[in-house]
Amino acid sequence: MATETVNRVKSDYKEIVKATVPILQERGAEITARFYQLLFQNHPELKNIFNQTNQRKGDQSVALANMVYAAALHIDNLAEIIPQVMPVAHKHTSLNIKPEYYPIVGENLLMAMRQVLGEEVATDEVIAAWEIAYGEIAAAFIGIEKEMYAENVKKGGWTDYKDFKVVDKVKESDVITSFYLEPADGGKLPTFKPGQYVTVKADIDGEDYTHQRQYSLSCAPNEKTFRISVKREDPIGENPAGIVSNYLHRDVEEGSILSLSCPSGDFVLDMNDTRPLILLSGGVGLTPMMSMLESALIWQPEREVLFIHAARSGKFHAMKERLQEVTKTCKQVTSYTVYDHPTETDAGQFDREGFIDAAFLKDVLPTNDAAFYFCGPKGFMRAMYQNLKSLDVAEDDIHFEIFGPATDIKG
Repeated sequence: MATETVNRVKSDYKEIVKATVPILQERGAEITARFYQLLFQNHPELKNIFNQTNQRKGDQSVALANMVYAAALHIDNLAEIIPQVMPVAHKHTSLNIKPEYYPIVGENLLMAMRQVLGEEVATDEVIAAWEIAYGEIAAAFIGIEKEMYAENVKKGGWTDYKDFKVVDKVKESDVITSFYLEPADGGKLPTFKPGQYVTVKADIDGEDYTHQRQYSLSCAPNEKTFRISVKREDPIGENPAGIVSNYLHRDVEEGSILSLSCPSGDFVLDMNDTRPLILLSGGVGLTPMMSMLESALIWQPEREVLFIHAARSGKFHAMKERLQEVTKTCKQVTSYTVYDHPTETDAGQFDREGFIDAAFLKDVLPTNDAAFYFCGPKGFMRAMYQNLKSLDVAEDDIHFEIFGPATDIKG
């Protein structure tokens, strides 16, 4: 972009960017899909960082489109999009995104805008305005992520990746296996927040690129051991098998070494809240819920907890025995199990057949004045949000995390 063009639009760039809001709303996903094509054509080495499964599904394109649209909408005050920025910044630090990546992203994003919209719409002035705006957005991300990296180190963590030794591998269900991990150097772990995740970096034989996947920590914070509980993603229809999950289930054993990022994530248990704690999970969404439960038992032993877990059947229900043990020995904890396709052997082992709906929640909730946390597949997430809103639960009391790129579940 010519310097004189950039200089010419500096005073008006915000108005020009705001004028593109309707275009981004209509064609944002198309622009960002083209952006990723260009990015990987021009910088194939970045395939070592970006999740190629999400690329095939189109999830990352939609997530980026939503962020670009929000930035355009709030260009007068970018602080308005901080709630959307923070989960992305946590993912970036978990993936060890570096400041030098941002100019590469900007160059290819502007190129995609020009190619998709054409020069009549994406004029030199529009592109110049977005070049300025992108610089501001990138600076905000870089600043926030710099603080996060520094905070990790301050708390005894690390930047980049650290080697961990698998000290135990436990099959939790037909599809979920837990891996207990300790620092290979014998050092202590930093304190993480219940609900946070780590990135596993995997160099797999036969794969052209490094794969990185994020998995929730499923234990309470402690100085010695991390635990991740991983669902094996089998091929379904046109969706291929999960590369990293199958690698972990198949090839990683006790004694194996895995490279992990420092814990990240802002879906965390508020330990200052003493109201009843409601934990709702679907499938492998129980992993951060178990971390929250275990943490509440240690640091909030008097806090009332209701844990409701939904699974296909007992074959797919991980950590069932642990939850039963907690419910039996801790009077402040109540739990319910919901199976949508129970088998004959599940008789007497679950509380409800079907799904978690508003009527069921209304019957079992101790109060609406509680802290609600939930996690699971996208359909489960949408249902839980709608259920809670129908029961007049306050928006500020609803906390959730969706696997993969953030998706709007409120529509």
